[in-house]
Amino acid sequence: MKEILYWIVELIAQIHNKILGLNDAYEYNFTDKELHFLVIGALGLAMIFVVYPIFKWLAKRGHIMTISWIYVFTLIIVITFAIEIGQRVTGTGAMEFADIVFGIVGFICMFLMFAAVRGIYHLVRRFIEKRK
Repeated sequence: MKEILYWIVELIAQIHNKILGLNDAYEYNFTDKELHFLVIGALGLAMIFVVYPIFKWLAKRGHIMTISWIYVFTLIIVITFAIEIGQRVTGTGAMEFADIVFGIVGFICMFLMFAAVRGIYHLVRRFIEKRK
């Protein structure tokens, strides 16, 4: 997993350098803030075009829990990274990748337990409704 993160960071650095190179080559003279505005804005909109149809398809089929899981999983990733970065910046703890992994795995395990209980509940409920 660590190698994947390093690969992602390297990819982002290469894209960043390419965008800066284009900015310089075409003499647009965008500031760092303007480039963030344009690139992150375009990236976010591109993600909407991908995510919206998927979530719409899932919602039509009643998979609201799947949508909720995807959303919360994304937040958990952001929160765990933020906690580790915060520990590094403030010196209140050690910034460790293993902490991020354990936090995410903790969420997945607890969600699987919840899903099992929820599944049993729905099975029992369906069984009772069929008997009536």
